[in-house]
Amino acid sequence: MNTSMLKKLEFLENRFNEIEANLSNKKIIKDKKHFLNLSKEYLKISNTVLLFKKWKKNEFNIIKTKKLLLDSEIFLLAQEDLKNLNQKKIHLEKKINLSLLSSDSQDNLNCFIEIRAATGGDESSIFSGDLYKMYVRYAELKNWHVDLIHSHNGDHGGFKEIIIKIIGYGAYGRLKFESGGHRVQRVPKTEAQGRIHTSTCIIAVMPELPKDEEIKIESKDLKIDTFRSSGAGGQHVNTTDSAIRITHIPTGIVVECQDERSQHKNKAKALSVLSSRIYSEQALKKHQESALMKKNLLGSGMRSDRNRTYNFSQNRITDHRINLTLYKLDKILEGNLDVLIDPIMQEYQAKKLLKLSEIYE
Repeated sequence: MNTSMLKKLEFLENRFNEIEANLSNKKIIKDKKHFLNLSKEYLKISNTVLLFKKWKKNEFNIIKTKKLLLDSEIFLLAQEDLKNLNQKKIHLEKKINLSLLSSDSQDNLNCFIEIRAATGGDESSIFSGDLYKMYVRYAELKNWHVDLIHSHNGDHGGFKEIIIKIIGYGAYGRLKFESGGHRVQRVPKTEAQGRIHTSTCIIAVMPELPKDEEIKIESKDLKIDTFRSSGAGGQHVNTTDSAIRITHIPTGIVVECQDERSQHKNKAKALSVLSSRIYSEQALKKHQESALMKKNLLGSGMRSDRNRTYNFSQNRITDHRINLTLYKLDKILEGNLDVLIDPIMQEYQAKKLLKLSEIYE
């Protein structure tokens, strides 16, 4: 471990001890906002500091064991111990590096997934429905809850557009890499000659921002329309104008919500989606020059992004960002998405680690 990295870790350890002392200070405890901020910082660096303490103890044991090598009677035992300690050192340094990556503070948040049919007409809408089912099944496997925000049904099945909220710890961190273009290659049911068609859907994944972090939206910047909900019948069709359409005039962003019977609830949901969408667009503009963004690991939700190709005839799925091809499309559509998400996250971490190592060289 180089000198600059050690200095960084020593600074974090001193800061950790300082915060620990402050958290028991009565004056600070009374200041709820300051106390909350300190608590968050304490939790954020605690894992790194704990690993650093283990690393320092291991370094002490390495020095002590090297001295034992001078004793011929226990030389072999000391040599074996030293080998184990050096392996532990490598393992701890890897874990310290990963902890310093400081995962996105929003990774643990709930998220919105917006799926829109793009090119391909009816087949694109049907594919939107397949993707929707895939994410619902994935959420079920993770014991997350799915809340329907808005849907616009396709003429022959699926959805022209659908927005859902995934409620569960770590939902955004796992699903944020889904933003972008998703392409399907298969023979549509309406194709008489058995020709394979290519259609696309666009996905945008946005974090549900905490109330204190939501984008402040002025009422004067909103155009709000009400209309009667439409759907397949039952609970999805109201006899009152409870559905809401909100247009954010400065950005032109439009959000609809009609899932709730209450106009008030639909408005609250729509405003939450609008806030997240505005935030996501601002974040994209801010980070568009980032090397990680250029690699398209974090998709923008724009049509130009091509994340994956779903080829039904070959039971094949390809993630173009990391050149990963798997012949288990059927299993993935059943919600087994981790086989795709884990390699992307590993690639993302590897790139961040490389950047971190360059900083501390």
